[in-house]
Amino acid sequence: MQDLTVVLDTAVRDTLAYLRTADPDAAADLAELRRAHLTRPSVVVVGETKRGKSSLINALLGVPGLSPVDAAVTTAAYLDFVPGDTIAMKAWLPDGAEITIDDLAEWATGRQRARRIEVTHPAPLLRYLSLLDTPGAGGLDPAHATIALAAVRRATALLFVADAAAPLSRPELDFLAAATERVDAVVFALTKIDAYPQWRAIAADNRELLQAHAPRFAAAPWFPVSARLAELALDGVPDLLDESKIATLQHALVELAGRGHQLRLANVLRAARGDLARLQDNADARVRAAATDPAGQAEARAERNALAARRRTESRQATLRLGTEIQRARIATVGQLRTRVGEAQHELAERIDITGVDGLPDDVDTRLQAIAADVSELLEDASRRIAEQILVDTDRATIALRHAVTTTPPRGAAGDNMLIALSAGGIALVAGRAGALGIAALGGAGGLLLPFAGIGLGLAAGGYVLYRRKVHQDRRQAQTWLRDVLAEARAALTDEISQRFTDLQYTLSVALDDSIERRLKEIDAQIAEIDAAAAEDAAGRAKRRAAAQQDRDAAAIRLRQADEALARARALTPAPIDDDRETTR
Repeated sequence: MQDLTVVLDTAVRDTLAYLRTADPDAAADLAELRRAHLTRPSVVVVGETKRGKSSLINALLGVPGLSPVDAAVTTAAYLDFVPGDTIAMKAWLPDGAEITIDDLAEWATGRQRARRIEVTHPAPLLRYLSLLDTPGAGGLDPAHATIALAAVRRATALLFVADAAAPLSRPELDFLAAATERVDAVVFALTKIDAYPQWRAIAADNRELLQAHAPRFAAAPWFPVSARLAELALDGVPDLLDESKIATLQHALVELAGRGHQLRLANVLRAARGDLARLQDNADARVRAAATDPAGQAEARAERNALAARRRTESRQATLRLGTEIQRARIATVGQLRTRVGEAQHELAERIDITGVDGLPDDVDTRLQAIAADVSELLEDASRRIAEQILVDTDRATIALRHAVTTTPPRGAAGDNMLIALSAGGIALVAGRAGALGIAALGGAGGLLLPFAGIGLGLAAGGYVLYRRKVHQDRRQAQTWLRDVLAEARAALTDEISQRFTDLQYTLSVALDDSIERRLKEIDAQIAEIDAAAAEDAAGRAKRRAAAQQDRDAAAIRLRQADEALARARALTPAPIDDDRETTR
């Protein structure tokens, strides 16, 4: 593979040298990607829901039940399986805190909230690579597809899981195209072959679909496997291990991991290819703008008008969309708050009628804390969903957001967590340093995380004093006290929700404006080219056209070099070697 390493390294170096003059921003992003240190190859496992993804991971690791297999799984967490001498698990919470856990199912199924879960295990396969399991349900629906795409940014290679029940769906094909813009090597696994005797026909259908919709993968290897047979083999029926074909896929992944350096170079080149294609298209547009014939000038003018119209409307449309999403989320969150407070008041009022008022302040304080936790979770989910909808269309918007999180608007207690203490006679806001309000961070497992810092809500000392002074054992006074406390709680949280969404809108607006500005710079350059060409005489237009052609040819040369290197990089992906090779190749 030494020759291929040289080819890839040369192509990457030449591409970066070209981009440093043609598009410094793109060059900087790619240089950062190239500098990233590869400690261990990471294979990211992706696929639609109910395709047997988690079962396959368990079979590959030889540990049945390790990765939870549950139709109700709805977590947004990654499961990162890494090597270690002993079994250990830790989770990263939405606020960035790291904790040790002992029940993987409790966290991986969403009953406890985490952004990323790392599982250390002595499984032999993990000596060569780490496996990253993307969310186990929801599959490639819009929300979970976004999470999976974020995980893909960490991948050395992809393991794309489909099953033998039916051919690839359109959403799967679309996801594959998006995921492989930055990852070059993909291994395909066809699961559940024990349950579907027609799996060979499905594999052939999948290859035809790839030929039609993603020809780059038309000759990619397909590994037919059965996780169920592998599990039965581990349970004492060793003869089924060969039939499961799991060992073939294990060996292929180990072989792939041994080529980690070449794969990293291929991934950098794959990411660079998009920039090269864009620069070639831009240069081609400049060539057309410098057309000398009347028809060409008319076409250029029409294009100029269309670009100018887009320039005027794009920012406004995006801002309106953001405002609409923020308002919709604010109304929904306040509505759910109203429901929770109403439920608390009903239950606590019944408690007063049935058991009296003893211990009532402590019960109210506990319910207020639970309501605050619910609201914090709602705010976090809403912020992430809005960010995904508004920004995730472009990598550059995510880059812009990294800068925007440092420019959140000033607030009275900016950077502090707010403990809202309710006294049934006044609301005290007690600042406690616990993380930034509004948008706090980007990170986690490499994805887009926009957690709100949690809201603390509790009963202040004044509330207890007022309770002891006015209520005693009077149930009617207790009902009045309860109503006042919960009304203030709802008002305080409603104000806090509004402020949090204001902060969110500010931060996302900054990122969105920066992202749009990047795109519109290219539009402005095209408009300027059209105007300049129209103002020149024939000789000037010919000179401008020649310069544009030179730029187009330079981009085309680099694009061709990248494509040639990437074509050779296909040899990095191992093919299955077994009795069914002729049907799966």
